Amino acid sequence: MAPTFDSSKVTVIFVLGGPGAAGDLLRAEQNREGSEAGKLIQTCIKEGTIVPMEVTIKLLENAMHAAMSENRSEEGWIDGRGRFLIDGFPRKMDQAVKFDETVCPSSVVLFFSTTEEVMERRLLERAKTSGREDDNLESIKKRFRTYKVDTMPVIEYYSTLGKVAEVEATGAVQEVYKLGSLVVRDALAGKYTAKSVV
Repeated sequence: MAPTFDSSKVTVIFVLGGPGAAGDLLRAEQNREGSEAGKLIQTCIKEGTIVPMEVTIKLLENAMHAAMSENRSEEGWIDGRGRFLIDGFPRKMDQAVKFDETVCPSSVVLFFSTTEEVMERRLLERAKTSGREDDNLESIKKRFRTYKVDTMPVIEYYSTLGKVAEVEATGAVQEVYKLGSLVVRDALAGKYTAKSVV
């Protein structure tokens, strides 16, 4: 079975890094009235575990279909084309493989790397205003363990395919933004392919 979207027309950029990446699509579904997966998503977020692959991939595919049906006229959105920056996904190997096989092969993984100490400090600072139930030290520690066991193999896998652009994210926000923006620009220009070496 071919992927839903043609990777020659649709650009998918995964954005990964340690815990702290947004799960906005999951949070929206968790809070949507009548959601069949809402309770499950809420439990996973609270426990610092990964939402089941089928749920996340279906939500992403539906969001991509919705965006493609908007008939946008901006650059990169004409003649059945689309551009997607997917933050915080895939977090596990089965998600990566399933998405690439059934939805759309990704162009590149933008990987923001830094130390656990920096991530913990940033997450605890965010906790002061976020109101998120998973922004507490216990959940953060669980998320670090999940990240090491489940997400790092995904980054290593895409690295073997030459599809990872690593940005050191310890510095100032403006510098990290600038470096990340360069990767996105290059991806949209078609620089990254399955055989690219970053």
